[in-house]
Amino acid sequence: MQFYMKFLILALLVSNIYGTVWNSPHSKIEEKNDTLFSSFSLPPKHLDPVVSYSSNEWAIISQIYEPPLQYSYLKRPYELEPLTLKFMPTIVYMDRDKNIVDENSTEIAYSKYILKFRDDIKYQKHPSFVAKNRSLSAKDLEDISTISDFKEVDSRALKASDYEYAIKRMAVRQYNSPILDNMAEYIVGLKDFSKEITKIAKEKRENIFDLREYHIRGVDVIDDYTLSITIRGKYPQFLYWLSMNFFAPIPWEADLFYQQKGLIKKNITLNTYPVGTGAYYLAKNNPNQEMILKANPNFHTEYFKGERLPFIKEVIFSLEKESIPLWNKFLQGYYDASGVSSEAFDQVVSISSSGDMGISDGMRKKGIRMSGAIEPSIFYLAFNMTDPVVGGYSQSAQKLRQAISIAQNEEEYISIFRNGRGIPAQSPIPPGIFGYEEGKRGTNYIVYDWLNGKRVRKSIDVAKKLLAEAGYPNGISKKTGKQLVLYYDTTSRGPDDRALMDWRRKQFERLGIQLIIRATDYNRFQDKVRKGKAQLFSWGWNADYPDPENFLFLLYGGNAVVNTNGAGINSSNYQNPKFDKLFEEIKTMKNSPKRLQKIREMIKIAQKDAPWVWGFHPKSLSLYHSWFSNIYPNAMANNTLKYKKIDGKLRIQKIEEWNRPKLMPLVFLVLFLLVLGFLLYRVYKNRQRETIL
Repeated sequence: MQFYMKFLILALLVSNIYGTVWNSPHSKIEEKNDTLFSSFSLPPKHLDPVVSYSSNEWAIISQIYEPPLQYSYLKRPYELEPLTLKFMPTIVYMDRDKNIVDENSTEIAYSKYILKFRDDIKYQKHPSFVAKNRSLSAKDLEDISTISDFKEVDSRALKASDYEYAIKRMAVRQYNSPILDNMAEYIVGLKDFSKEITKIAKEKRENIFDLREYHIRGVDVIDDYTLSITIRGKYPQFLYWLSMNFFAPIPWEADLFYQQKGLIKKNITLNTYPVGTGAYYLAKNNPNQEMILKANPNFHTEYFKGERLPFIKEVIFSLEKESIPLWNKFLQGYYDASGVSSEAFDQVVSISSSGDMGISDGMRKKGIRMSGAIEPSIFYLAFNMTDPVVGGYSQSAQKLRQAISIAQNEEEYISIFRNGRGIPAQSPIPPGIFGYEEGKRGTNYIVYDWLNGKRVRKSIDVAKKLLAEAGYPNGISKKTGKQLVLYYDTTSRGPDDRALMDWRRKQFERLGIQLIIRATDYNRFQDKVRKGKAQLFSWGWNADYPDPENFLFLLYGGNAVVNTNGAGINSSNYQNPKFDKLFEEIKTMKNSPKRLQKIREMIKIAQKDAPWVWGFHPKSLSLYHSWFSNIYPNAMANNTLKYKKIDGKLRIQKIEEWNRPKLMPLVFLVLFLLVLGFLLYRVYKNRQRETIL
């Protein structure tokens, strides 16, 4: 009888827990709600918008801070639109005497951007807006360990002066803003102001430094909701900068609040707890575990497809250092989206006979969707144009670089090392950016032929012919009679990089050239490149804004590192007067047939000179579960969380379906042990009875 009672109890227990998920890293309430589960592999270092310039940092702060402009979520090509402004900035062009002139005038000396802000925008609730919290004593701080420990919080309206304050913070050298030098060339008075304010900041380093009493000549607060910024000359790309976090507003209260030494000692600073007007605020910052964004109750009215934003009310970013656990949790439904690692590629992607990528049947059956897009980026192999062997502008130097460019089989590289995720570059300009052209028109005829409607890389025989004409038949120097030896600087030193370096050597071996790999750490590598000491090296660039100027300036002579004490972005030190002249003409032009024609001329010049092996434009692949919607990949916009949706009910249904514990083997084992125990007990009892008798 006892045996049957035990069996009944066991059956009841199994029936109660059979449908329960045991392995969830989240609470069931979070899974049911419209909470987004995401991850990060590297803790963000800077959340202060004047300093931050990394994608993992912008993934957080772009949801919190609001610069004047944003990119339209849906429009392609990428288009700017007002974010905190009532309408797009008004631009007034002036001559040297500040007289207004036409935008096509050759007399333009200044451009004044007039920004009219909305009057219905408020900051998130924050302790800095409570006056007494800006003068805290040691006793006040005894019970404070995070920003959420403050009991009294408040808010206020966004003002034009907050944007002025942000630009003044940018000018302080001690804050290390990465765009200060660039903006100082344009914003009137910023360079002189930076020198002055940096000196004052040094003198006041032991005290609270209030920037309100100082002013930049070219930045004027006209009233509470109007700001003007005057820049030198005509620079249409300035609008793009106004969409970046560097120009996000900083309330003076927050700046003064975070300068308190007691808070700095507790690591409560603008780098750890942002203060913004965006759709979300940072509710928890534990970068060794998780970071949590919550919907900002003070967020201003904004609609998408007739519905008020934001849709998702909470975002949990969990630290995941390893890709395999992250991938497994995504498959179980515990993360809502995922990238596609090389290890998981074959499991995820199905390649058609025509070479097109689609999602595999296994992923499709789980309702997982995939999107892919060519990124506005380029990765290339650079020649140092000041190097006596691979540099220079003579015909022989050109042909040497052209031969190497043909021999570097980028199609093979993309296939082997990127699982086909990318396209070979024909110029610096990637797809989606004005000046990029498809097909025959966009083909680099130095490296490719156009045959039967397709782009075909020139044969290695063509490369060898060019190499011989350059003075190196079969890789042997006519001058010295020795094999040509070239040096490739890289940071690739681990075992995983060995295959890539072997592949790179073989590309040069096909020409009879010996390639020596010089591996070092990133800091030394960067120092070598900036001093113009590297001969060949690989580099890359991601678009700051969707304009060809942002890519062509990588080859502008005025930006060469050897001309700028290492501060320039032209790491190959390419300097062609014709290219430079055209660049100076197109950089301030609006997109037009005339601008396109000049860009075409520039590209042909650069293709012939071949300062780069043009490399490839990467393709990103992203996966989304069926309950995650409103996803439209946008390579330029960073503040897109507010548009996305989560169906929590569908998610928890799928999680329970996919993660239901398999208890039957355990049940059978327990039953077997119970039966075995029962039988052994009966044997034991029988023997006892026999002994008594």
